[in-house]
Amino acid sequence: MRRKRVCIIGCGNPIMGNDGAGVLVMHLFEGRFPGVDAIDGGSGGFGLIALMEGYDKVVIVDAMVGISDRAGDVLTFENPPNRGFHASISHDIGIGDAVAIAKELGYTAEIVTIGIEVGEIQAFSREIDPAVRVGIRVAEEKILAILEDWIDCSETIRQ
Repeated sequence: MRRKRVCIIGCGNPIMGNDGAGVLVMHLFEGRFPGVDAIDGGSGGFGLIALMEGYDKVVIVDAMVGISDRAGDVLTFENPPNRGFHASISHDIGIGDAVAIAKELGYTAEIVTIGIEVGEIQAFSREIDPAVRVGIRVAEEKILAILEDWIDCSETIRQ
């Protein structure tokens, strides 16, 4: 079986306000580049491991709390933090643990995590704070820069 090249996994819960930021970023890449899959990673955890299987390169984007003092700040992690930064309390294991397991099992070779500082999480809300909306666009730009290194972005389907 031939491996697919790249996937972007967005994590978060869209009905928890800012926690849905990662999924919103992922949606920006659906069908945008040939050979790049956009996958909804739900609330992350163990489920991320199987989603990474078969890809050479993976970008995970997630809402995080405590990576910065300002909502909307975006950080790139070559080695994601193991604990305590993910916005949703429903993660059964952290992204760092999921990445370590996926690499150990040989599911994927290269994984980059994009964290969006979201500050406050609001239960049962689809509202995204304006600063987090700016962070979503910054995360999109960071992922585009990563993809330029990984694929030929001149084959853009839509922007």
